Amino acid sequence: MVDAQQREINARVIEQFRAGGEVEGMHRERLLLLTTTGRTSGERRTTPMMFHVDPGPPPRHVVIASNMGAADDPAWCTNLVADPAVHVELADEEFDARAVVASGAEHDRLWADITAAYPFFLDHLARAGRTIPLVVLEHA
Repeated sequence: MVDAQQREINARVIEQFRAGGEVEGMHRERLLLLTTTGRTSGERRTTPMMFHVDPGPPPRHVVIASNMGAADDPAWCTNLVADPAVHVELADEEFDARAVVASGAEHDRLWADITAAYPFFLDHLARAGRTIPLVVLEHA
């Protein structure tokens, strides 16, 4: 569950990202906005998050459901498992996508690439005590 403070931060990040300028305290080029549909509410929810580019071919955007090392998957991840139709906003592009949770050898390969580039995800894994889902966003 996202607390009130995190909702405020997310709202500020979304506003700054969509305005096209600097995103306070973050690297704009590493952010995307992911809109999912709530699995019980049916409401569209947008979450800012870091992404990784899997070079492919074709190149694909991958988001990491680490939930900062929490024991549970983040709500956006459980939402897209229930309804994989999502909307993606990048700094210079928007597109509808199908979210696919990577598994097996693909998950292992992506995890190795991501943790080589961003070792802090290993700390998230240690705290979480679960396999961290990696979600590939395939253009619809």
